Amino acid sequence: MTKPILRIGIAPRDYIKRRSIEIASGKRHRNPNEPKIWFTSLDAIGRVLSEKNMLLLEVIRNSEPRSLTELAKAVGAAKSNMSRTLNKLEEFGLIVFEPQDGGRVAPRVVYDSVAVDIQLHRPKAA
Repeated sequence: MTKPILRIGIAPRDYIKRRSIEIASGKRHRNPNEPKIWFTSLDAIGRVLSEKNMLLLEVIRNSEPRSLTELAKAVGAAKSNMSRTLNKLEEFGLIVFEPQDGGRVAPRVVYDSVAVDIQLHRPKAA
């Protein structure tokens, strides 16, 4: 089954704030093809989609670990450090935690690809 594409937007903070307020107030409707997640810079997105995190997502997708312990062993990382990273990836919607037997959870990759939409805005005239 093909997974959906995560659309990420990069725009100035004031644009993101104004857009969020317009959606919340009903003045604007979110188009399904618009970004779901917004960042203020390429640097910010780079911290979430770092090479290390991309490799972790690849391991999760390919091995489908049955637990966090199994994933930690597969990547040779401390479970506590990896858990912080996984929580950040979950916060941005890149993974979900599937409940398993015995109260364990297993990370699963939600998307096969990410598309970045950069908003270019002219400064407002004074």
